[in-house]
Amino acid sequence: MVAGLGSTWWQYVLLFLAVAASWSGVPVIGTAALGAAAVAGSQHKLDPAAVIVVAVLAGEVGGLGGYAIGRRWGQRLLDRPGKHQASREKMMERGERLYARWGFLAVFVTPAIVSGTANMPPYRFAFWNLLDSLGWSVAVAASAYGVGRLATGHHAAHDIAILAIGLAATAIVAIVAVRRHRRRRTQRPGAIVDGASEDPS
Repeated sequence: MVAGLGSTWWQYVLLFLAVAASWSGVPVIGTAALGAAAVAGSQHKLDPAAVIVVAVLAGEVGGLGGYAIGRRWGQRLLDRPGKHQASREKMMERGERLYARWGFLAVFVTPAIVSGTANMPPYRFAFWNLLDSLGWSVAVAASAYGVGRLATGHHAAHDIAILAIGLAATAIVAIVAVRRHRRRRTQRPGAIVDGASEDPS
């Protein structure tokens, strides 16, 4: 039986903080934390559904935090002299190219701070970031859960199905990204702000 929230609430809090920090700009930590939580869920130490819900919410909150930082202080951070200025400028240039070629889909592959610095409309960023958070959470959690179950000798059909769902979610995101990219390559690339401001309908 899954452990009750009374004894595991702090693990959900740590998961939320790790994922939120990752989506606001700290790399890697969010995926590692979600994967570990999903494996714990596969061993009935955490509730798998709660793990996904916490991760989705944390991704949205963290993404909005990174977006707010970029919108308010992004240009100042880019212009601030220092040994990391060149890497910050390179990150922004890469983000601009991705937005010009991929449009809103660039939200899926660029830091939230780039969207904020580019002045993407807040409600549009919130929508696409939520979809990104949902897809990422399902893909990582389902994959890690399935691997955890199989690694401990559980080979029931639903365990294999969950792993397949996670892998399929990852594949779907990749396929959609590639197809969207190929379609947009035939169009004239616009500036990052123009791309962020156009109506997706």
